[in-house]
Amino acid sequence: MQKLGFGEGDRIRIRKETDSGVVVYEGVVMPTVSRNIVVKLDSGYNIGIRPANTEIELVDKAAVVKETRGAEEVKSRKIKTRLPILSILSTGGTIASKVDYRTGAVSPQFSTDDILEAIPELGAIAKIKGKVVYSILSENMRAEYWRKLAAEVYNEIQNGAEGVIVTHGTDTMGYTAAALSFMVRTPVPVVLVGSQRSSDRPSSDATMNAICAAKVAACSDLAEVVVLMHGSTSDDFCSIHRGTKVRKMHTSARDAFQSVNDAPIGTVHYDASDIEEIRIEFLQGYKKRGEQELELRDRLEAKCGLVKFYPGADSAILDFFVEQGYKGIVLEGTGLGHVSAEWIPSVARAIKQGVPVVMTSQCLYGTICDRVYDTGRDLLHAGIIEGEDMLPETALVKLMWVLGQTTDMDEVKRLMHESIAGEIKGRRVKNEHTCC
Repeated sequence: MQKLGFGEGDRIRIRKETDSGVVVYEGVVMPTVSRNIVVKLDSGYNIGIRPANTEIELVDKAAVVKETRGAEEVKSRKIKTRLPILSILSTGGTIASKVDYRTGAVSPQFSTDDILEAIPELGAIAKIKGKVVYSILSENMRAEYWRKLAAEVYNEIQNGAEGVIVTHGTDTMGYTAAALSFMVRTPVPVVLVGSQRSSDRPSSDATMNAICAAKVAACSDLAEVVVLMHGSTSDDFCSIHRGTKVRKMHTSARDAFQSVNDAPIGTVHYDASDIEEIRIEFLQGYKKRGEQELELRDRLEAKCGLVKFYPGADSAILDFFVEQGYKGIVLEGTGLGHVSAEWIPSVARAIKQGVPVVMTSQCLYGTICDRVYDTGRDLLHAGIIEGEDMLPETALVKLMWVLGQTTDMDEVKRLMHESIAGEIKGRRVKNEHTCC
């Protein structure tokens, strides 16, 4: 770019010959990817242009201004005697992604250093340590990756981190949050954060989410695994969700994450003009710093399955899982927790062979109760474990964790009914006729 007489921040006009004629683009030069020229158009979108067969005209030089967002200057705005130590563990996802201008697709390419460079305000909140654990999109997450991630969180806390942030793709963040909730008993905040739009897009939610996550992880007295994401479609506040009660409820909205069968633990009120004024408001009870000793309980039985029942579904689906050696199965049933009567022999057969079967509901909200209808009572007689008010994905992860601790069926049932990490909130009266 220097040979052509322009650099980052300059405004240029590009005329490029194509098969359909000459096209003209105008915009601001962005950091270059490979040999392409990256330009942010006035519309806010970025494009990558190959210099071949291209005429470039300098429209306006970037103004020389004093950098005001650098980490060192942000640090000096308000002097602190000591910044808390905060570890950022990156696993990839949209918050650690940017556009690949070879393909136009979004891919995980940011390291922790890249995140710090992109969001220098983090340096004013805490002394940052960073590590890339994985660089994957979240659909590629696996149970063995959860174990490694849990060990990394444990090690960071053991080595003095006063809070941990895990950057993660949003699509499976609920699964990972539940897994860490069961595997790591933590005396400090562990905050999972992501973004719905990549950091180099004009509508990105990455910066606000990351800053609010850092405030919670470094400055609050929370000591749980939580998910922090936008609480509304505006840049006004983020919600703090318990790691076992949160689900992504929209494919692309900024406020996609909601607490299910529970209220958010708290709210972070965002102030873009002064990070010192960002305020954390806790709305309900939570574990506090120092209440529990650090402990790693990372044994998992990965061979567990989640089966969704639907009208007309063949019970051979359940038989197949058992034949393939699955050690535990979570059913996502209808309503209060039902499948068709044709499934009951397969459920009983699986349980008789030592495979625990846990019932959850497609309804998400409310509590499982198999005492109301005959089918439910038959399921209970077969030995099914009611999943209380757990999300299906939380019940799956919990069953993996429980089977990592014990294979005794009575103990499995007891642990599945015990609230270990806030995953069970519903109150139910267990008698012969009533569930509530």
